[in-house]
Amino acid sequence: MEATGTDEVDKLKTKFISAWNNMKYSWVLKTKTYFSRNSPVLLLGKCYHFKYEGWSATVSQSRLTAALTSLGSNDLPVSVSQVAGTTDEDKTLPAESGCTIEDHVIAGNVEEFRKDFISRIWLTYREEFPQIEGSALTTDCGWGCTLRTGQMLLAQGLILHFLGRAWTWPDALNIENSDSESWTSHTVKKFTASFEASLSGEREFKTPTISLKETIGKYSDDHEMRNEVYHRKIISWFGDSPLALFGLHQLIEYGKKSGKKAGDWYGPAVVAHILRKAVEEARHPDLQGITIYVAQDCTVYNSDVIDKQSASMTSDNADDKAVIILVPVRLGGERTNTDYLEFVKGILSLEYCVGIIGGKPKQSYYFAGFQDDSLIYMDPHYCQSFVDVSIKDFPLETFHCPSPKKMSFRKMDPSCTIGFYCRNVQDFKRASEEITKMLKFSSKEKYPLFTFVNGHSRDYDFTSTTTNEEDLFSEDEKKQLKRFSTEEFVLL
Repeated sequence: MEATGTDEVDKLKTKFISAWNNMKYSWVLKTKTYFSRNSPVLLLGKCYHFKYEGWSATVSQSRLTAALTSLGSNDLPVSVSQVAGTTDEDKTLPAESGCTIEDHVIAGNVEEFRKDFISRIWLTYREEFPQIEGSALTTDCGWGCTLRTGQMLLAQGLILHFLGRAWTWPDALNIENSDSESWTSHTVKKFTASFEASLSGEREFKTPTISLKETIGKYSDDHEMRNEVYHRKIISWFGDSPLALFGLHQLIEYGKKSGKKAGDWYGPAVVAHILRKAVEEARHPDLQGITIYVAQDCTVYNSDVIDKQSASMTSDNADDKAVIILVPVRLGGERTNTDYLEFVKGILSLEYCVGIIGGKPKQSYYFAGFQDDSLIYMDPHYCQSFVDVSIKDFPLETFHCPSPKKMSFRKMDPSCTIGFYCRNVQDFKRASEEITKMLKFSSKEKYPLFTFVNGHSRDYDFTSTTTNEEDLFSEDEKKQLKRFSTEEFVLL
C-alpha cells in the first residue's frame, strides 16, 4: 500500500510539473527582431539583400513597409526608390559573407525572405500528446528542446530531398503574428485548462493513418499538388504519437538504447545518433532513398559515407542514396571562441547546409542563417497544443514559425551539431571538396574543426561493431554517446 501511495504522489507531482511547464513555455512575450536593410541575410545557403535594385518593380510602398514592420526593422525606408536606388558598391555584398549577386540567387524582396523562412518546418514543445511509454509525461516542456531542434534539422533535410531548396509554402505569408496582449491572455486560459486536463487523466488519440488526397483540386497543377502532399507527409512523420516515424515518442525509444529516458536532457551529439537510428529503422517506402551518417571524432570518412549511399544499389535499384551528414563539433572550451564566427557563417552560406543543432547555455535553438554577427534561429521553447496529424486537413499553421529570431554569435554555446544534405554520391564528392575549401579558408587555427579524409574509419584503427535489431547501438557507439552526454550543456 505504501508503494502504491508513493506512485500516486509521483504521478501527481509529474502532472503538476507538466502543467507548470506548459504555462511557463506558453507565456511568450512577443519581441521584435530587428534586421538591417544595409547588410545581406543568409538563410540556409540562400542570400537576401534588401537593397537589391530590382525590388521596386515588384513591391509597393505599403507592402514594403508592412513586410519590414513584420520583421521588426528599426530602419524603415521612407520610399521604395530610396531602398531600390543602389550603387555599384551595393551590388557586391560584404566580403565576409562570401556572397555576391552573381554567385547566388538574390531576392531583394523582404516578403520573399519572410516566405522562405516561414516555409521551414518549426517543431516546438507540445502538450497533451499521448503518454510517453514508461513515464507519466504528456508534454516535453522543459526538457525536449534539443530533440525538437534535431527534428527541425532532419525536417529541412527531408524538405531538400523531396521538394528542393527553391520550394516555399504557398500559404506562408498568410500566417499572422499574435500581439502580446492576446497571446498572454490566451495563455492564462490555456494554463487553467492544461492544469485541469493534467489532473483529470489521459486523453484519447488516433494513430497516424494520414490520407493526403484532400489536396486534390486545391492547387492549379500536379506539381503543386505533389509538393503539398509531401509537405503534409513530412510534417506527419514528426507527429507527437507513438507511431510517427520521427516523432518524440520514437526518438525517446532510440534514446533509451544510450541510457536516456523521457524527461532527461539531450545534447546535440546524442541527438545526432538518435536521428541516424530513426532514419535507418524507418520502413516507409519514401524513406528508402535517404540515410544519415554521423562523423566520428570530427572526421568524415569518405568511403564510409559512400558505402552507406551505395547500400541499396542492386540490379533492380541502381540509384545511390541521398545522405544527411551530421558533424558534432565544439566551438571552444567553456565559451564559444569568436574566431569560429567566420566558420559558422561559411557553413550557413553553403547550399548543402540543413542547419545547426545548437543554442546558448541552457537552451537549444535551430540555427538557420545569419546577418552580420547575429545568428538567425527558430526557437522550440513555445508550448503548443497537440495536433493530431492523422486527420484530414490537419492545421499546418503551428508547424511554421511566423517570425525569425536573432542572437549574437558570442552567446552561442560551443557544443553543436552541423548538418549537410547530399543528393547522391557525386553530390557528396562535390560537397566534401567545397566544404573542405571553406574550412581551410575560415579556420584561423592550424587544424580545421572537422575534416573529410579518404578511406574507411577501420583504416585508421576505428573499429565498429555490427549492430543487430535488438541492440540498435554498438558498444563503441554507447561509449561515444556516454562521453558526449557528459561533455554537453544542460538544457532546461
